[in-house]
Amino acid sequence: QVQLVESGGGLVQPGGSLRLSCAASGSIFSINTMGWYRQAPGKQRELVAAITHGGITNYADSVKGRFTISRDNAKNTMILQMNSLKPEDTAVYYCNAEVRGSGSYIYTAYWGKGTLVTVSS
Repeated sequence: QVQLVESGGGLVQPGGSLRLSCAASGSIFSINTMGWYRQAPGKQRELVAAITHGGITNYADSVKGRFTISRDNAKNTMILQMNSLKPEDTAVYYCNAEVRGSGSYIYTAYWGKGTLVTVSS
């Protein structure tokens, strides 16, 4: 019964900032890699940033230097700090997590419902 819930999306002007949050809840034993994906209208879903349990990160080239991903393992939360936003960043942003449920020996991928980020001038 794992759930991922995103929050923090909204409307912002180019050059502005937003902070997205993802909270995982339910019968969780451990969470391995977590990541943020986004999907713009008419485009495929793409990886924005990912972070391992130990804090190793990677970013899409399009967001390097502007976005920062972080996590709090004790709270099972993940943050995406987005700065210097561009219209091209407009998309629905989804939280993804590889979760080992309580009593399980495997990791399963879970997705949140998404939060809309609109960057408009």
